[in-house]
Amino acid sequence: MTLAQALVNLLETAVLGEREHVSVTRRTLLATMPAVGLATVVGGAVTLPAAAAPPVGPEDAEALLANATTLLAGTPDINGTPAVAAKVEVITANARSRLDLLDRATGDEIFAGLTLGSDEAALARAFTYVSEIALATATPTSPLFGDAEVTNRAIATLERLQSEHYADVDAGYYGNWFQWEIGIPTTVTRTLVLTRDSVDPELVQRCVSAMDAFLLNGEDGDVDLDSRFHTGANLADITGNRVLQGALTGDAERISKALTDQRTVFATVDPYNLQHGVTDGYYADGSFIQHHSVAYTGSYGRALLTRVMQTLGVLRGTAWGDDGALVDTVLTWVQRGFAPLVAQGWMMEAVKGRAVSRTATGYTDVATVAEAVVALTQHAPAVEWLRPYAKHLLETSATDPARMVSPPSIALATAILADDGLVGADAVAATAHHHFAAMERSVHRRPGWTFTLSRSSDRISKYEYMSSENLRSWFQGEGVHQLYLTDQDHASVHGVDGLVLHPAQGLPGLIAPDEERLTVPELYNRAWYENPDHPLEFTSSSESQNTYVYFPTGTHPHSGGAVLGDVGSASMVLSDDVAHRDSQRGLLPEDLRTWANARAVRSWFFLDDGVVLLAAGVGDEEGRDVLLTLDRRRTGAAVVVGEQTDGRPWSGAGSARLRWLLQRDGDHSIGYRLLTAPQVQVGLDRVSASRRSVRTSNPDTRVESEVFSLTARVPAGDRPGTFAWSIHPGADEASLAARPSVSVRENSTTIQAVADRSSGLVGINTFTSGWHRSREVAVEGPASVLLRPTREGLSVAVADPTTQRSQVRLRLPRRYRVASDRRCREARHERGSELTVDVRGLYGRSVEISLRRR
Repeated sequence: MTLAQALVNLLETAVLGEREHVSVTRRTLLATMPAVGLATVVGGAVTLPAAAAPPVGPEDAEALLANATTLLAGTPDINGTPAVAAKVEVITANARSRLDLLDRATGDEIFAGLTLGSDEAALARAFTYVSEIALATATPTSPLFGDAEVTNRAIATLERLQSEHYADVDAGYYGNWFQWEIGIPTTVTRTLVLTRDSVDPELVQRCVSAMDAFLLNGEDGDVDLDSRFHTGANLADITGNRVLQGALTGDAERISKALTDQRTVFATVDPYNLQHGVTDGYYADGSFIQHHSVAYTGSYGRALLTRVMQTLGVLRGTAWGDDGALVDTVLTWVQRGFAPLVAQGWMMEAVKGRAVSRTATGYTDVATVAEAVVALTQHAPAVEWLRPYAKHLLETSATDPARMVSPPSIALATAILADDGLVGADAVAATAHHHFAAMERSVHRRPGWTFTLSRSSDRISKYEYMSSENLRSWFQGEGVHQLYLTDQDHASVHGVDGLVLHPAQGLPGLIAPDEERLTVPELYNRAWYENPDHPLEFTSSSESQNTYVYFPTGTHPHSGGAVLGDVGSASMVLSDDVAHRDSQRGLLPEDLRTWANARAVRSWFFLDDGVVLLAAGVGDEEGRDVLLTLDRRRTGAAVVVGEQTDGRPWSGAGSARLRWLLQRDGDHSIGYRLLTAPQVQVGLDRVSASRRSVRTSNPDTRVESEVFSLTARVPAGDRPGTFAWSIHPGADEASLAARPSVSVRENSTTIQAVADRSSGLVGINTFTSGWHRSREVAVEGPASVLLRPTREGLSVAVADPTTQRSQVRLRLPRRYRVASDRRCREARHERGSELTVDVRGLYGRSVEISLRRR
């Protein structure tokens, strides 16, 4: 038997327990609950039939609590393995450190150096310290395991914290709501679970009652599915805690209600039929949104994945855990929602919201995804791609299993890495295009590189700022891109240091007014705008704060693109955000500072060897210069060469009209073609900045790096400009000097189009009503269209970038018959065909059509 198989068997025994016990539990529970569980999947979406609350006896509650304890603390056999021993040492060291803080406390302190009473983060830290002590006492093989004295100290400290700081809602609930409803209840519940054999049931009930009382954004001390606070990852956290609280108190109704509520996060969001008005969650195209309009797979999405896997682990082996449909849903999240957004072990910046300003790297982000995927292999052992993908994540992110949270996951991850017969493999193809229409993100993957694009509209936020995080975030959804090169240390180019070393108006791919702006703390001397007396009632967590300060959307509906096989397109119209629009209407307070945006109509065409970018109508109505950042990235010691439009060679930094440019950084190169040959500025600058410039709680660490930049400018007062350029990862001088295979057919504010003679591909984006023509093809209304010839005829992809249309029409110069898609109708038009494509209910997703020549 291999080490891998031995550990798998060990984990099966530890998590599932004795078969006889499991069967008894099932007989008890299945008396009133269908074996299919609380949810079934229909057409990729989760429906939620009502479920009666099963009777729960002591054995049933203990099964849930024992599973939770195993996930947190392991078992004697698991913890005795070398891989987990290091984790046990960390658990023990943390507990001893917290006990030392208890010993050194003076006066009114509970833990030395921790002032309580006005800072909710400090109180949350105190509860965390207690849970860390409790964890060591419940962790087999720890020297503190079963130590009655230490256990009692943990319980006594919990009781003091509860009675002095968490028993009275009127005395508490200051600062951020999250700590009172989620953060503190999570650690309190964990402590109660870990000390359940010793803690007084009366204290358990007092703690549970207090946690219910602090659920102010709920209803009658329970979840409110109509509350904007109880959605997505937040809802999963709250309900996960309530399941364990129900097990602690033997409350079957509480468990059943919490699980039913949590199942709603598994439901695929239908933007045309919202449930409880909630837009947070996973969409049919793999998008994940939190905070109503923020692309958030890489932060809140990770949190949701982690919490859901914890819940599945807690329920495993019980009737509540028998629902394979939920596991299938999580598998879909991983394959369609997460895998495309991980570039060689790095979580992409485009889906991290305000977390993009934190010092944790994209590799660290992926480590949490890897732990969840490792745990998922236990629930879906027959899924062929899953274990190879788990190994791929562990290897590419250089995840140390010993740093995982759960001892069983550490053991299983170690087994996966040690399995020489298992080859790590990505869960998505190396050549692919992923268009996340619902959250307006595009990911273009090719061997050697991955390109990701962030857009915004009146549906998706331009950025997220909150809690003094992501201070200079104004333009992050305005067409910013990141280019991830394979075998490059992404932390040396991207991450928080990449953010602080670029000016806010000069992020890669951005078109923005060239002006300095003040951050929220600089404007208002606090982390939010406060004006409770205004009719919109601006407070730290009010809806108006969200709408106008924390994560404002744009004001134009156009942002979308099409996918045809492994190529794609995208387009957007730059617009003001809702704050500036409503300020101009006189709806907002005069001291709430807003800014106008620049103007431009933009397109991206994602091809085999690079990305083509078009922009038209580039200018400003407020009399400011507009800066176009064709690209900008941190480098090591970059070498830059190129050719000017008059044929003379170019090297280094400076200003010129260029035909092409090549930037080499070690073994990597990126080529640029200036398709309209504007006057550009090439920069190779040494830049230094503090990590605190983007997040006030970051350490005041200065980072320094050489930064390459390629920019152009539309001076204030000039006529709107038109620009076209392309980016070619891995290019060399010869390929850039050769005749481009791509030509720009149209570049205006109404239609933008390119043609690739090497593949025959034609890409068209249209932006206004009426018919638009690009040579032999005409498109009606705003649309994204891709056309590529095939042996039999033509492949076509059509999408509605506004999400508001019911159909898109296009005219082709010859007759075709529709071979593949019921959403398309063909009719004769003059000597050619007119296609009518049904785009209803797709929310920006593409219709791919196969046409055959008549």
